[in-house]
Amino acid sequence: MIQRIQTVYLSISTILIGLLFLLPFAELAKEGAIYLFNFKGVLLDGVVKETGLIVTGLIVIIIASQVLAMFRFKNRKQQNKIILFAILMLLCLLATLVYYTYFLFAGAQISYKIGAVLPLIAIVIDYLAIRAISKDEALIRSIDRIR
Repeated sequence: MIQRIQTVYLSISTILIGLLFLLPFAELAKEGAIYLFNFKGVLLDGVVKETGLIVTGLIVIIIASQVLAMFRFKNRKQQNKIILFAILMLLCLLATLVYYTYFLFAGAQISYKIGAVLPLIAIVIDYLAIRAISKDEALIRSIDRIR
């Protein structure tokens, strides 16, 4: 399992998404107040102004699906489908981040942090995992043809 490059890709992607529990997504400045946006929601001086249950739920679903994909290494087609689902959830997470920053706080000055970029990096790494799985599948088919 760990000797396959797609497992390494999935591990890196899972760690990056796990870091979202530690890193803020953005800072929002509106009407002289600076709001912090992280997995808990939008906070002003530690008090939650907008809840982030959707963001937290998406992060948990993404991590669970990537861990599940790591352990489905014997079934490559199912592993591909699970990773595609994780990519779809990452896109939903990005859409949710945009919703919180632009639509809930219209007119606020937005300062994105590293947490907003990590889902994009995870999408690229998940895509690389899909390519590695496809190469594995092609190798298995070519070996079966030789027999």
